[in-house]
Amino acid sequence: MKAIILAAGVGKRLWPVTQHRPKCLIELGGRSLLLRYCDALAVVGIKQAVIVVGHKQEMIRAALESGYGGLEVRYLVNEQYHRGSVSSLWLARTELDDDVLIMDADVLFHRQILQRLVQSASPTALLLDETVTQRTEECMAIVRGGRVVALTKRMPADYDLVGEGVGFLKVRRADTAHLIESLKAHVDLGQWEMEYEDALLDFFTRVRVGYEKIGGLPWIEIDFPEDVDRAEREILPKLE
Repeated sequence: MKAIILAAGVGKRLWPVTQHRPKCLIELGGRSLLLRYCDALAVVGIKQAVIVVGHKQEMIRAALESGYGGLEVRYLVNEQYHRGSVSSLWLARTELDDDVLIMDADVLFHRQILQRLVQSASPTALLLDETVTQRTEECMAIVRGGRVVALTKRMPADYDLVGEGVGFLKVRRADTAHLIESLKAHVDLGQWEMEYEDALLDFFTRVRVGYEKIGGLPWIEIDFPEDVDRAEREILPKLE
């Protein structure tokens, strides 16, 4: 299994910080998000990471060079990083030749969260926090009939379970072709400005995607300056 880390974006909503460095290099407790990812990947036994870079990519390369600890690191350069994240995942389609972990690069999380996903009995699965209700534009995982049917900011009228998606998706090798096909349908239409989650609806239809609930474990997606404050004040003390 390899990790694909999507770290190309500008992070416009966090521009006071990201104008100077990529979001994944935000330091919390003296360590960047990216180094925390590397530590967590090592704990769950992942030996290889492919990082999709773009905005200020030289800083990410300098932080890791070609590896970190026992983790081998390679890079894919998204020259169109100002577009939606679908462009980064589409670029990484050549790396979907193994079981993969697809990871957004802007989450501070307890290592047990990643462990729960890797060890999930579902070969293809994502994480959801069932304690979160949508207040603004949280991306929600929608479950019906024991499987994830959508990962979206648009809440449907009916569902069996819902929770905020953490931003990590495990896909077994046998299912990666369906993921590529789902992305391709939107790429062929030139829909480059969308986020990759919105391009996965066909994938969720074709593939039985399981889920792991992580409510109660500390994590936060960092999108706004207030998220950095909350991460330092509320989440970080629960990780140390």
